[in-house]
Amino acid sequence: MTIRIDGTVPLRSYAVIGDGRTVALVAEDGGVDWFPVPNMDSAPVFGRLLDAREGGAIELAPVGEYSVTRRYLEGSNVLETTFETAKGVARVTDALVTGIAGRLPWAELARRVDGVSGSVRFRWRVSPGTCLRTASPWKHETVHGAVVRVDGVTIAVRGIDHGPRGGGDAGFAGSFTTTRKSRHLITVVGTSNEPLHLPDPLAVDRGVDRTVENWQFWSREFSYDGPWPEAVHRSALALKLLIYSPSGAIAAAGTTSLPENPRGGKNWDYRFAWVRDVAYTLHALIRFGLREETQAAVAWLLTTIRQHGPELHIFYTLDGSLPDGVTKHDAPGWNGAQPVVSGNPASGQLQLGVYGDLFDVMRLYVSAGNVLDAETGRLLASIADRASDAWRRRDAGMWELEDEQHYTSSKMGCWQALDAAVELCEKGQIPGNPDRWKAEREHIREWIDENCWSEDLQSYVAYPGTDELDASVLLHGPSGFDRGDRMSSTIDALRRELGRGPLMYRYSGVDAEEGAFVACSFWLASALACVGRADEAAILMDELIPLANDVGLYSEMIDPHDMSFLGNLPQALSHLALVNAAITIEELTGRS
Repeated sequence: MTIRIDGTVPLRSYAVIGDGRTVALVAEDGGVDWFPVPNMDSAPVFGRLLDAREGGAIELAPVGEYSVTRRYLEGSNVLETTFETAKGVARVTDALVTGIAGRLPWAELARRVDGVSGSVRFRWRVSPGTCLRTASPWKHETVHGAVVRVDGVTIAVRGIDHGPRGGGDAGFAGSFTTTRKSRHLITVVGTSNEPLHLPDPLAVDRGVDRTVENWQFWSREFSYDGPWPEAVHRSALALKLLIYSPSGAIAAAGTTSLPENPRGGKNWDYRFAWVRDVAYTLHALIRFGLREETQAAVAWLLTTIRQHGPELHIFYTLDGSLPDGVTKHDAPGWNGAQPVVSGNPASGQLQLGVYGDLFDVMRLYVSAGNVLDAETGRLLASIADRASDAWRRRDAGMWELEDEQHYTSSKMGCWQALDAAVELCEKGQIPGNPDRWKAEREHIREWIDENCWSEDLQSYVAYPGTDELDASVLLHGPSGFDRGDRMSSTIDALRRELGRGPLMYRYSGVDAEEGAFVACSFWLASALACVGRADEAAILMDELIPLANDVGLYSEMIDPHDMSFLGNLPQALSHLALVNAAITIEELTGRS
């Protein structure tokens, strides 16, 4: 039984459900503590995750003591929670309901409660919050019953045998008792700045089953017969939740402001689409045979770059706009860890690695049997020309640091971009003469070999003139920059300095500020496979996969001391790194 301390539960407690437009986080105790309406990047109408007192939540739990077991229904993102009390057992099925032809035009969160044995008394409450202390919810009686309005959002509750009773001037509440084979339903529906459809509860009940079937149909299209299949499939399903279906963009995470350090200070909004994540996602989507998501992601990326070019930006909003700054909110934060923010300050940074990310997307797309249009070819040729000059500049690096340096992994990313540009040109997919790109590609390699390698450490360093190390160079085993002795010895140096058991920190000295970065640990497994150390890679994967929570999800970071989750979740990069490590090991070793 999860115990809330000042309204807060550990981040490991959360499962996630979604409908392709938004997500909801469900704690082990049945509390829905995060649910933005209507979009993933909207203000959270239910935001107890970041504001225990005023954030709002959807509560559903047995009265008294109980035990909990949870799972996702097979092949789906529909959550099943079994509550057992001294008097009986009941099962709650949570879904963000999808329609016959995709997502619904409104948000519809259904909570179906089935009696399994004996009797279980449940209480429930739907309490919209203050949208991170920016608005006041108020209850309004309509001709079809009460609704709650807050910041343009309208919320209503419908149900089956759910015993509604009261709820105060800004919410809804009730109670009911399950018996063997009884069925009860609580549905929370919402829209933003548009009329609200009030669904027939019986149609919602059928919609829960349809939603399970929709997810399972998607899973049947999913093709993967490699190693660690259950973890890979669950990660693919988690990633699917982060694909914003109205545009095809891929959100880096479903939340904002969850701390990388329990004391706060390093709290960021990840509800944006990074070019980097599109690149890593595409590798997985192509391998899984998911054609629609692949095409949508590529089309979104190219359309967005054209709209906001000619310079590349490192991330965009989910609808393809440019981010517009950071807003700090007065909410107290998860477990008191501040700040709570909307927006991300890295939007204006120069990150040279984005060139490699973009060209990796396009190379993968063409290698999968697709072709580029003429306009895209011209766009990529011009970007390759810019990369041929830009690689000589200092940048913020992959980790979006304020200290601009000639980061090694950024130079490797530019090498990756020009290597892909040459290949695409030679395949007739982008116009021009590749001679300059070939020459600059070799200049970059020579520069890295001369300036970024430490004989004393037998490792690539974070940037010239330092002894500090950076785990992001591990990405350039799979990129093809180095799969030889230098990368192999760099792996050993990184494990000595940044490793903590199977986990790894991002760069030297950061262990005093944050948890170990989950993606780095899986990048290590990929790099081990790339340098011919497949057995070590497999052992590491076997150690990392059990570090997920009880339903197979990962946050951004894990504290190596107690294995608690830190940072935003679910984190696309963590799940992408797992998936791509498994794919890399399979492709290079034939392991199944």
